Amino acid sequence: MRPSIVVAAALAAGISGSASAQDAYVVGITAALTGPPASTYAPAMDALRIYLDGVNARGGINGKKVNLVIADDSAEPSKAAANAKKLLTQDNAVLLINASLSSTYAPVVAEAKNAGVPLLFASSVCPRDVYPPANEGQFCTTAFASTYDSRAALAFVKETAKEQVKIGFSAMAIPLSRGEMEFAAKQAALLAMAALPIEVIPPPTADYTPFATKLKDAGANWVFSWAPWVTQVRTFEALRRLDWKGDFITWAHLEAEGELKRIKDPKLFVIGANALFEDNLPIQKEIAEANKKAGSKYPPEQMTEGWIAGMVIEAALKGAGWPATAAKIQASMSNLKVDLKGLRGGPIEWTKDNHFRTKQYYRIYKWDGSKIAVVKDWYSYDVK
Repeated sequence: MRPSIVVAAALAAGISGSASAQDAYVVGITAALTGPPASTYAPAMDALRIYLDGVNARGGINGKKVNLVIADDSAEPSKAAANAKKLLTQDNAVLLINASLSSTYAPVVAEAKNAGVPLLFASSVCPRDVYPPANEGQFCTTAFASTYDSRAALAFVKETAKEQVKIGFSAMAIPLSRGEMEFAAKQAALLAMAALPIEVIPPPTADYTPFATKLKDAGANWVFSWAPWVTQVRTFEALRRLDWKGDFITWAHLEAEGELKRIKDPKLFVIGANALFEDNLPIQKEIAEANKKAGSKYPPEQMTEGWIAGMVIEAALKGAGWPATAAKIQASMSNLKVDLKGLRGGPIEWTKDNHFRTKQYYRIYKWDGSKIAVVKDWYSYDVK
């Protein structure tokens, strides 16, 4: 069975025609394939395409192809809204995916709710609505999670620091990033750290020096950033150009593995829920082989988020059976457990009231002289 993936924007390479909506599972995606934050989203969507190409090549799901329609929104809310409306009303998607900045969420959520179609956040940050008690129509496979990530990162800082912590924060000027740093500042104070002002940085910023200067001049010996990778890494590099000597902890987005090797700074820590490819797991070898066969322009270590989304979508559609409706897919997603084969510290498990996961696992890495090393192995939080 030939792949049935339709791309409405930048992922056109190596993709063959489409199956009709009546004879395929139609999955629609609005994604930031271009623009400043695209490096966090486009590789994940390419991985999802490659995964579902493989599913279709093996006979599809319940004997039917998956018709994946991807539209670029450039992280612009108006484009995301238009994409969502088209995907739902013209392409007849029975599952909608958001892979873009949190500024696009409100209009996409509104379109999905109006159409009665479940909405999956994949590679875009999990919104609060997927946590218990979850919104019945929203789900999330993405590794990073508001509030839990800050608790896990700051707990590590607390146990690692050898002196009084004066911690600064770097956010992108988008709702969830700013909100998470506000939460982190309060959490830091509870841990007896000196929480410094939050630097909120616009997405198109060309020069991070003014923001880094404020962090340095405030006396930060630690900085925590939770934002798209572009904001995280440019804040860090601007601080180093100012000869700042402190420790920096940030989220391990899909760019992190390659960037740790490039930067080679032993005081740059990345915290994440995905295993890096340094682990050389069997499933990571499988991803690398599929990546090479597909001729992707992205390195295999940037494929994990999309691969996990593909595994979950496959399981959800299989559970929904055929013919598929949005209601049947939503019901399947509300009672789902997917073994991720080591890509994370545990499975993705969704229940009626929890559409994030029942347990969130974390691991921390850094550059250690000649290689990437695990600084703190898997530790977890119950999601309640």
